[in-house]
Amino acid sequence: MPTYYPINETAARRAKEMNSYFNYEPGSATAAYRQEVDKAAAIAEAQKARVDPMYHEKIDRLLDTYARKLAENINQGYAIDARCPSILTAGSSNFPVRKKEKQNRASDANMAEWKHIQGLLDKIRGTGMGGISSDDSGALPKLREKLAHREREQENMKSVNAFYRKHGTLDGCPSLTPEEAEQLKASMARSRRAAPKPYESYLLRNNNQTIRSIKARIAELEAKQSFPAPEGWSFDGGRVVMNQEENRVQILFDGKPDADIRSELKHAGFRWAPSQGAWQRMLNHDGIYAAKTITGKWMMPAEQAEIATEQVLDEEPCSEEPAPFSYPQQSM
Repeated sequence: MPTYYPINETAARRAKEMNSYFNYEPGSATAAYRQEVDKAAAIAEAQKARVDPMYHEKIDRLLDTYARKLAENINQGYAIDARCPSILTAGSSNFPVRKKEKQNRASDANMAEWKHIQGLLDKIRGTGMGGISSDDSGALPKLREKLAHREREQENMKSVNAFYRKHGTLDGCPSLTPEEAEQLKASMARSRRAAPKPYESYLLRNNNQTIRSIKARIAELEAKQSFPAPEGWSFDGGRVVMNQEENRVQILFDGKPDADIRSELKHAGFRWAPSQGAWQRMLNHDGIYAAKTITGKWMMPAEQAEIATEQVLDEEPCSEEPAPFSYPQQSM
């Protein structure tokens, strides 16, 4: 059973009176909201039936977020609709045109947020069907399991190749089932290489690269858990927030930034989130650094110096072993 959040029936009735000649049916707004949540719950249950139980908690969390944000959006929509009457109910004489235009702009923004909220349904449908997201609370154990699988694969490929080099055949290879051996033989027979191998070198290189990438992601997530994100900071014209719940670093401006700044934000990987009222990207080292770089021009001189120091450090040659992940320290 999903969690239902309260719908403002008073605001719903007022919005109806301002825009229609028909009477408001008590409870109809709440009933309509719950119907939408029930549809989302059905999608969630269907997805749970398709995926491993390890993903069920994330699906439940997404469903709850959908129900909460939808209620907030609906209530905000009723509040907006109640600000100014429809011209059909108020008449054209002395109609507050500018007030209506302002109301229409607010309605457009509310609709954009509604579309963003509906995107949560796609997230529910996609949970457990693709890669492992850093937003997933169970990302670390899933990545460790994936790493172990890839490492077993690597050792198996090397073992099979070694057996073939020694014996010149795959018959009797302890690392393969008879079916797997026959499949590899057929693959080698189709190969155009002069001396085909059971597993060509590029397969081992690609798998090894995947292993390194998974290890790097594990190290980053482990470091993130060991070293909590720093405090946000203010700048002239807004502030930066570390939103742990959404796993996003967010830049909130006091007003709408101009086109050049918006372009800079997009170039740095930030995207506008109407539901959050913020420009945001993933909460990690790169996201925090990008936020500091963008807002640095509006910071105090000491903070600008800190950014310059980090840029110098980033330009230094890296050793073969990656440096331990850590969040940049703030001196606010």
